[in-house]
Amino acid sequence: MNRTFISQLGPEVLGKAVMVEGWVHEIKRLKSVDFIMIRDKTGIAQVTVKKDSPLKGFNLESLNRESVLKVKGLVPEKQISRNMIEIAATDIEILNRSAAPLPLPVAENIESDLETRLNNRFLDLRRHENYSIFEVKSSLLWGIRTFLHSQGFIEVNTPKVVASSTEGGADLFKVKYFEMDAYLNQSPQLYKEILISSGFERVFEVGPAFRAEKHNTTHHLNEFTSVDIEMGFSDHEDAMLMLEGAVKSGIENVVKSSTRPSTSSSTSLNVPEIPFPRIEYSRCLELVQAAGEKIEFGSDFSPEQLRIIGDSYPGFYFITKWPSELRPFYTMVDPDDETLSNSFDLQFREREITSGAQRVHDPEMLRNRFLKKGLKPADFDFYLNSFLYGMPPHAGWGLGLERLTMILLDLKNIRETSLFPRDRTRIVP
Repeated sequence: MNRTFISQLGPEVLGKAVMVEGWVHEIKRLKSVDFIMIRDKTGIAQVTVKKDSPLKGFNLESLNRESVLKVKGLVPEKQISRNMIEIAATDIEILNRSAAPLPLPVAENIESDLETRLNNRFLDLRRHENYSIFEVKSSLLWGIRTFLHSQGFIEVNTPKVVASSTEGGADLFKVKYFEMDAYLNQSPQLYKEILISSGFERVFEVGPAFRAEKHNTTHHLNEFTSVDIEMGFSDHEDAMLMLEGAVKSGIENVVKSSTRPSTSSSTSLNVPEIPFPRIEYSRCLELVQAAGEKIEFGSDFSPEQLRIIGDSYPGFYFITKWPSELRPFYTMVDPDDETLSNSFDLQFREREITSGAQRVHDPEMLRNRFLKKGLKPADFDFYLNSFLYGMPPHAGWGLGLERLTMILLDLKNIRETSLFPRDRTRIVP
């Protein structure tokens, strides 16, 4: 007999024999009948075990919650439970026994602190409201991938152990690589640009990125999943069009999928309308200053200042034309005003999701940008050489998948969107 997932136990199986497998969610003992709630990734079913028809080799007395069972039985025509499907057991096999007591509740609606949950992540992820976060995350990524493929992008994989910084600065994890010093890559930025020079024209990558930033916040991780694109013969306007299309496609895929989030999210997953508003940095300065905040041109926005901006733009929107001094060396300056750059951030209310820009494609301009940022061009020869033999204008962005998932589900902590989060203090499990 083939296994049936609990979500497949519908009207068509009434009166038929089925076999389900899963974990013991709860046990209820009554005078004439026992009930075992069995759970798989798709739902919960009620298994009935009558006292006058004991099952061979099965002892309910020794069964703990979260033990793993294989259950064969009949689905009665007349269902007793209104909340879940019922299976009258004809055979129960204990595949593995669970220890007791459990370090973390799975069945009870009891709140546990995040540290306890992450320390016992294998149990925490058994709760449907936590598992559903990753169903949403998977659907979101699949929608983004599908869109990018439809736009002529190919998926690539670039190195994560590198010899030099991507962004400049010191936010790098240093590792020993045989006899050499190396670093965990902050982003695939340099390599995806090299691929544009190689004639790939449109590439994207989904992979880990590492930032050695000493943050202890609810919206930072030191290892996260980055969705990056680079596109040749393009500028920042083209990149923004591609980004809003990808985000819309990802959300559409979540909304139309059969799996809907069962989290306590107060945010309804509505497909956003595009194009998203484009708000220049200078306009954001005006909004912040009008609210009584002191800020000068060239400053980044504080969380409180971003909340002020977000009050005027409650959904997705772009902040464009950032000061060039705030952007990495590879960012193209505005040809009409060198103090500005052809760059953007995608925001949702006060939260940043994505940064992107048109890139510098002229090798001499790129060398000057290195020097202006206090970097040594010689440290980036492998990158600069690709600009000497015909680099087209190009643009791209990098999107944090965990942060986007957090925003869509209105979660309070980004760690809930990572299976095994890595932050400043956590490296296990």
